[in-house]
Amino acid sequence: MTKAWKTLAATVLSFGVISTVMADTELTVYTAMENEQLAGYKKAFEAKYPDIEIKWVRDSTGIITAKLLAEKDNPRADVIWGLYASSVALMGKEGMLEAYAPAGLDKIDAKFRDTRTPPLWVGNGVEATAICVNAAEAKKQNLPIPTSWEDLTKPVYQGKIVMPNPASSGTGYSAVNAWLQIMGEEKGWAFMDKLHANIGQYTHSGSKPCTQAAMGEYPIGISLDFRAVTLKRQGAPLEIVLPTEGLGLDINSVALIKGSKNLEAAKKLEDFAVSEQAFLLYQPNAAALARPEFNVKLAEMPEAYYDRLITVDFDKAGAQRAAVLEKWRARYDGKSEKK
Repeated sequence: MTKAWKTLAATVLSFGVISTVMADTELTVYTAMENEQLAGYKKAFEAKYPDIEIKWVRDSTGIITAKLLAEKDNPRADVIWGLYASSVALMGKEGMLEAYAPAGLDKIDAKFRDTRTPPLWVGNGVEATAICVNAAEAKKQNLPIPTSWEDLTKPVYQGKIVMPNPASSGTGYSAVNAWLQIMGEEKGWAFMDKLHANIGQYTHSGSKPCTQAAMGEYPIGISLDFRAVTLKRQGAPLEIVLPTEGLGLDINSVALIKGSKNLEAAKKLEDFAVSEQAFLLYQPNAAALARPEFNVKLAEMPEAYYDRLITVDFDKAGAQRAAVLEKWRARYDGKSEKK
């Protein structure tokens, strides 16, 4: 055998070996989780199920929600894993989800799962909307540290605040939904009118306002709670403020897409997503979890955190989402950052 033939034979053999270890099933999983989290979740699941491979499709909450709705009649996803419950509940209302009771469902806090039996979705990690204040910048600019949402409407903060656009950011929508729930429809919109006067920019990312505050671009950011924790751990001069009226929140959820050709594999992924192994992976990325026995007090988070979390009607939040966003855009979209 010539050297060339030996090389060719070795190449063919190597491809043969590779083909025997490739996954039998590829699951297309839509998510809005942070990029840095995805590799660990994929690695852990595929180690347990080597015959199934996750193919992530990742974007912001607003974009993933719009994509799923656009594909309603021709679904391309098999599973949603890591999209806010208010958006997932909307998919349920549209008849797009496959009901399923995963193993370990009884351990999930009832506030953080679909109320149907079997449920259409199950939650994992809670994400709340807090206020990030750059303490150094606040002192330099002679700004008081706010303690409530109402404080943010004071004239002293004009142009000093950045927050997420609720049409593109789940964090932004959870804040708006919370204000309407806590204050009521009329007072909630009146509050947002006053807040808008103090907004410097609406971003398309839920974590960006806190990053901007940490960098001193704006002294105050309405943002994702855990981004504040992460930045404080990195040494940012941030103070995390938990408004006295309560914290808006949503919860990353897992759900099966109706019509998936890989339903049995998809069920294994949902089983994994609510397992003890998965919750140990979520633990470093959330201050509150749908399985409360895995909650760990974070040194960076103020004591009042769990008491300030409001109870959200996710079905209502999903059902009114389109109408709320249409009204929000008409009033405030002029200050949104360019895409």
